[in-house]
Amino acid sequence: MLPHVEKFGIYFNAKEETVVRITSPYWFPPESEWTFVTNEVNATLTNIRDTIKSEGLSKNTTNIRWGRIPLLD
Repeated sequence: MLPHVEKFGIYFNAKEETVVRITSPYWFPPESEWTFVTNEVNATLTNIRDTIKSEGLSKNTTNIRWGRIPLLD
C-alpha cells in the first residue's frame, strides 16, 4: 500500500466544527488543526458525529457539518 493511502479518511476540525473526507493525495489536513477520526471514507455524518462524541473530541456534535478542502494553486 502506498504511504499516502494510510492518510485517507475523515478529519475533524473542532474549532470550525467541520469534517472533511480525504480520498486523494491532493491535500492532507494539517495535524495542528485537524484530528483524524476514521479511515472509513464512506462513513455517514451521523456515524462520524457518534465517533467524535465517543472519542471525546466534542461534547455537542449536532453542529458538526461537512467542510471543504482548500483549493490549491
